[in-house]
Amino acid sequence: MLHGIDVSAYQSSSYDTDGLSFVFIKATEGRSYVNPRLSAQTKTARDAGLVVGFYHFLWPGNLTAQAEFFLRHTPEKAGDILAVDWETTSAGTHASNAEKDLFIRKLKELRPHHRVVLYANRHYWLNVDVTSYAGDGLWIADYVSAGKPRIKAKWRFHQYSSEPHDKDVAAFANKTALRAWAKND
Repeated sequence: MLHGIDVSAYQSSSYDTDGLSFVFIKATEGRSYVNPRLSAQTKTARDAGLVVGFYHFLWPGNLTAQAEFFLRHTPEKAGDILAVDWETTSAGTHASNAEKDLFIRKLKELRPHHRVVLYANRHYWLNVDVTSYAGDGLWIADYVSAGKPRIKAKWRFHQYSSEPHDKDVAAFANKTALRAWAKND
């Protein structure tokens, strides 16, 4: 199993990449927030030769505007993965299933050569999601043993801990397989 992490403005720009194969970096949220460490965190990942993913924290409404905002601030490099973070917002709301699905489809339309995955916690996947649409793959958050999320659906990435930072594993045989999948050839 491959190891990775996900980072946001809460983490250092010079995070430790030792033993990692991939990183997901928070790029944007809604239609106005951009991670102030996005460029530096991306450079750290690229300098370490990691597979890089970028994620957008989805809010309800204005889906096309959110997708365009996300992609305007996200590098367009072959082999980068795009992800939508679907969970409860700071306002206590969340995008609907239809909005989540439309956002993923919009990203796939605007960047057809990039893989697009859905990040959801176990509760959302089992109790909120009714479409089971995750684009090119599911990134599930369930804080249990690495690689053993308590779901039946096939997953690509598993966030299994948030201590001392968000830790993930990927269901690929090796980094070459992950890179080939991410390139979406």
